[in-house]
Amino acid sequence: MLNSRQRAQLRAMANALDTILQIGKGGITENVVAQVSDALAARELIKGRVLESSMLSSQEAADELARLCRAESVQTIGSRFVLYKENHEIPKEKRIRLVK
Repeated sequence: MLNSRQRAQLRAMANALDTILQIGKGGITENVVAQVSDALAARELIKGRVLESSMLSSQEAADELARLCRAESVQTIGSRFVLYKENHEIPKEKRIRLVK
């Protein structure tokens, strides 16, 4: 569980990220969950977007993906959302170091 200072740190880091995930009218499928899991394993922090054609809101999509991938929903603004999942398999120097 992230505290407010950690969320603020991750939100600041997410400003520079490109959106790598889009949820469309197909919603959240197994392929989307696999893509998110792989991206989180490689990067720890990802930014996604829910298209207007989707039946889900960005908050619903972020919460569902976080639940399915065992990640944390960091932020939802408009149609965009940010997810974080710590990965202990990446070398320490490449991991995101959260404030205490």
